[in-house]
Amino acid sequence: MRPSSIKRSVGVDLAHRIQKSRVLLVGAGGIGCELLKNLVLTGFGEVHIIDLDTIDLSNLNRQFLFRHEHIKKPKALVAKEVAQKFQPSAKLEAYHANIMDHQFNVDWFAGFNIVFNALDNISARRHVNHMCLAAGVPLIESGTTGFNGQVQVIEKGKTECYDCNEKETPKTYPICTLRSNPTQPIHCIVWAKSWLIPELFGESEDESGTIDSTEDAENADEIQKLREEALALKEIRESMGSDDFCRKVFEKVFKVDIERLRGMEDMWKERQPPDALEYDSIEQDPALSSPAASKEDRREWTLKENFLVFKDSLDRLSKRLKELVEKATSSDPKPQLLFDKDDEDTLDFVTAAANLRSIIFHIPQKTKFDTKQMAGNIIPAIATTNAMTAGLCVLQSFKVLQDDLSQAKMVFLERSGARAINSDSLDPPKPGCSICSSAHGRVAADQERATLGDLVEILRSDLEYGEELSIVNSAGQVIYDPDLEENLTRKLSEPAITNGFSFLTIRDEDDQDQDPRVNLDLFFVERQEPASEDSKPVTLQGTLEIPRKPKKKNTEPVFEDASTANGTSGLGKRKRDGEDEVMTNGHVAKKVAGEQANGDSDDLIVLDEEDSGAILIDD
Repeated sequence: MRPSSIKRSVGVDLAHRIQKSRVLLVGAGGIGCELLKNLVLTGFGEVHIIDLDTIDLSNLNRQFLFRHEHIKKPKALVAKEVAQKFQPSAKLEAYHANIMDHQFNVDWFAGFNIVFNALDNISARRHVNHMCLAAGVPLIESGTTGFNGQVQVIEKGKTECYDCNEKETPKTYPICTLRSNPTQPIHCIVWAKSWLIPELFGESEDESGTIDSTEDAENADEIQKLREEALALKEIRESMGSDDFCRKVFEKVFKVDIERLRGMEDMWKERQPPDALEYDSIEQDPALSSPAASKEDRREWTLKENFLVFKDSLDRLSKRLKELVEKATSSDPKPQLLFDKDDEDTLDFVTAAANLRSIIFHIPQKTKFDTKQMAGNIIPAIATTNAMTAGLCVLQSFKVLQDDLSQAKMVFLERSGARAINSDSLDPPKPGCSICSSAHGRVAADQERATLGDLVEILRSDLEYGEELSIVNSAGQVIYDPDLEENLTRKLSEPAITNGFSFLTIRDEDDQDQDPRVNLDLFFVERQEPASEDSKPVTLQGTLEIPRKPKKKNTEPVFEDASTANGTSGLGKRKRDGEDEVMTNGHVAKKVAGEQANGDSDDLIVLDEEDSGAILIDD
């Protein structure tokens, strides 16, 4: 739109604020593409886009900024390049990175007027929510599931935050982030099921084995690498049934691809890089193992067992596909094999392949039984829902820019409702929320010398914490309490301590204190003064006041006739229909005494016995 058209549409004052604003868009996927287009055409003067993912063929049906020639390229960089053509005068900055990386600290967030969340996973959403609250920046949260969507405005001290209400155990997982930086076992399982099997036994992403090297390609080296990868996949598929088929598959996905990822050094600054596997060294390992391990579905397999099951199941699937091809007529559709959790061949293949990939990325493995429970169906996103949600995000941002939060709403898209778009007033923060009720402070640390013990000493001397304090990292892992004294000598820079992020949470847990303080989130900032031998390794920045927690009220319902209430005996709390009995998703902290960087124990999957075991995946 032209500037004059924008002024006529929203008014001169708001148009000026839009043009002068500096906003951050986190995510360049389904919602992100639509939202970036809206922000640029609405006249937002400076937009920063960040996304870790690269473009897949499966993205093209709804992420309209991307074309076939963009496959394998970073989403953020391509989105910036394409959106720039809509409005050449707009200032766009793109980052092919993880928003949870250490360099995107609270000071960086504080440099924006508004942050838009267009993410596809709960952990990243929680992180952005946390950082925006600490930085005092308004956040517009959004998400879609099929035909349903939601937009929420979050502002510190004025509205509920993302964590004010407990989230259900996630049964949807992103698929477009699985192939470059997996951090959980489910990522490796879905990679094997939804990418590797189709590439080998179904419809490949690039049947022709060609990559469009147009003139606007970023560089010739990248195009050449993509062409080599496509040709390698084509060669592997053509060699099916040969003696070296398994070796080619193994070396491509567990060595060549991994070495290429390992070469992207910026991705591994905050976590341990992946380790490629060597086919010959595993095959020649004298350890006693056999493919019969596939019958033992309740224990984790060794590296050699995973290797042998991978080879055996790959051979079984190859023979099955060959038989289907031989029986097919010219009028039949092209034969292919798809994953079925009740099919032993595909289940063995996915379990072994996922475990091998987990070993590479230092992720805990899963048993065959667990893999069967966790594997599920892909539910595609709806392009229209994404477009409507992105439009609602921009409309809500107008109210934020006008400082008219009273008119902002929680907006819902509901296919089954009487109306497609419904709204509700924003609720105030919940006093018991562990995130938005926390105090925030800043601490400067000498990365070369500072230990966890130095931090504990400052907390006790400067902030007068008692003996019963605990420190939790961003993964919900308890890294210090009175029973974890062995961690005191560890450097604050170690991944197992900070989990790669820029803050730690301090909890006041003195049982003798009837009026404990709220949680304190300490964010690390760069030390301004030069470090010296006489300077303290850790220093607090500025004056810090930590409020006391509000006294808890007794909200337990008491039944007049306890023996007959709900058909139970004794006093109790009425259980809502469908309410889970298990606290999930990191609400119970885990203690970590040793190295557990890149662990994912805070993600708990709970399945009922009568559940089909399907995990829905929405990219």
